[in-house]
Amino acid sequence: MRMKKSTVLVLVVAALFAVGGWLWKRGGNGETTYQTVTVGKGDITQTVTATGTLNPVLNVQVGSQISGIVAKLYADFNSSVKAGQVVAEIDPATYKATVMQGEGDLASAHAALELAQVNEKRARELREQNASPQANLDSAVAALHQAEATVKVKEGALAKAKADLDRCTISSPIDGMVISRNVDVGQTVAASLSAPVIFTIANDLTKMQIDSNVAEADVGNVQLGQPVDFTVDAFPTRTFHGKVVQVRNAPITVQNVVSYDTVIQVQNDDLKLKPGMTAGVSVVIAQRTGVLKVSNAALRFRMPEAPGATTPKPAPPEGFKPGGKKGGPKADRKPVRNVYVLRDGKPQQVQVKTGISDGIFTEILEGLSEGDQVVIGSTGPSASATPPPANPFGGGRRGF
Repeated sequence: MRMKKSTVLVLVVAALFAVGGWLWKRGGNGETTYQTVTVGKGDITQTVTATGTLNPVLNVQVGSQISGIVAKLYADFNSSVKAGQVVAEIDPATYKATVMQGEGDLASAHAALELAQVNEKRARELREQNASPQANLDSAVAALHQAEATVKVKEGALAKAKADLDRCTISSPIDGMVISRNVDVGQTVAASLSAPVIFTIANDLTKMQIDSNVAEADVGNVQLGQPVDFTVDAFPTRTFHGKVVQVRNAPITVQNVVSYDTVIQVQNDDLKLKPGMTAGVSVVIAQRTGVLKVSNAALRFRMPEAPGATTPKPAPPEGFKPGGKKGGPKADRKPVRNVYVLRDGKPQQVQVKTGISDGIFTEILEGLSEGDQVVIGSTGPSASATPPPANPFGGGRRGF
């Protein structure tokens, strides 16, 4: 019984080897099939992507310079206000009492000044008649000057008390809309260390801006006046438009990643965009219309290597000189790539000059014609020798 099982097992293994060998021979005699795309004309837009936050162009925080209890509020969220309009009041009772006390102190200082003036006049007359020593006149003059100084001190104290009383009434400094209210009636605000914010007022929500963080690798391509397309989560099917108005030089470093604040001007006539929304930004840095283009897969494709074969070195870029020096102006040097064009059923390597890319297609400046069939992949026996794709983030540029 055991002999029969062993015999069956040997026969099964032999059959598997026979089928595998037959399949291998059949595949070895087959032909390689190439996958191609047609070179055509179209539009290409190269963009720099970033994220940012929508903010009003002018955003004013209205606070209180004095401490006290909020007595009245005349504005709320989304209220339209005018410059000089009263928006809140702090309980003025304490400050009114301080003003009254200051007025009393000033009246007392004026009375003391009048008495000092009379004493100085009398001492001067007596001195002129030699009826009084010079010391008495000097004392009277000093007392007069002291009384005059006291009056100024009391006037200043009264002016400060009146200013604090006026600050109990809080007015809007600009025309705009209230987008934030941070206090309620009866709440105590303390201005001992910093001015508490009561309202946040946006000047004009029809004109907004996006503060976007552009990575340092892309900021060199961003220029003033470039058009911008962006979307927000609230309207995922709608594309909004703006333009770059400022690229700030102050770097922003977060977890060793450096970016730069790029300000984008946005027109918000229908008030659909609201402050604080997150925008996905695409800055249009280059745009071509009706140009020759090819799929990026064609630039990444490499012919399979036969076992033991060596890969030829790619052609050097135009203008390259021995010793690592490049000749000619930098603007005249274009990226040079190698692609494979299918001609008479066989792929032929062609050197092309490329332009801008949108991540899917690349502009072709030289080397290809409209209608050419460019190889993007292969299937067949030789495809098994294809080396693994190069890491696009590695040191070489084989995968691109």
